[in-house]
This record gives sequence, C-alpha cells and structure tokens, in this order.
Amino acid sequence: MIPARRWLVARNLRLSLLHLAIVGAVIGYITGIVVSTGPVTVPIFMSYGLVKGAFIATEAAGSLTVFASKAVAFRHFGALPLDIALKGLITGSSLMVGAFIVKRFVLRLDPDSFRTLMDGLMLASSLTMLWNAA
Repeated sequence: MIPARRWLVARNLRLSLLHLAIVGAVIGYITGIVVSTGPVTVPIFMSYGLVKGAFIATEAAGSLTVFASKAVAFRHFGALPLDIALKGLITGSSLMVGAFIVKRFVLRLDPDSFRTLMDGLMLASSLTMLWNAA
C-alpha cells in the first residue's frame, strides 16, 4: 500500500468522494469476513488528502463505526461473550487516550513529515504481521 500511495502522489492523483464510497463498500465487505482491514484504509484516506488531525479523526470515526456494528451483530448472535466485550471496551478506551496524548505532536508535524511517519508505521505493522505469520 505504501508504493500505491506514493504512485498516486507522484502522478498528482487524488481519490474523490465517489472513489471513497466504492472503496469503502469493498473494505466494508472484506472487514465482515476478516478481523480487521485497518492498515488498508491508511493510504486510501491519505490519497483523498486527509493528513494529521483530519486523518486521525476520520480513521477513528470509521473504526468506531465498523467495530461497534460488528460488536452489536456478534453479541446479538451469541458470538461475543460479555467478558470479551468488556476487554474490547478497555482496549478501545486505551487507544482513545493514546490518540489524545499524541494529538499535540501530530498537529505540529508538517504534512510531508506526517505522510512519512504513516509510511513508517504501515511498514512496521506489515513487517510485524509477516513476522507473526511466519
């Protein structure tokens, strides 16, 4: 996804709202099948032009919506025990606190530095996933 985002930037191509809707539908479907598609949305939101606070807020709102709807559906069908739901709420709360702590740092970054930071985070998470898979 890092090369794809950089390819779009090099050609000055940006996604439109229609692109976001189409990609969002595909990612929503995939998210229903697998646990999470979080890293996939990073280059998509950034290709739309979101950086820094707008990116983090959009990513957080999207994740909250997806995971809340999944939790409701799984709970309804008996696939989400209450203790696991509580652990999820604790984890989600910790993530929210972390986002508020890092907010000042992120807002001070220039957009290019933010994009480089996000590329580094995507690379690190990709390598971690590959390491765990092996």
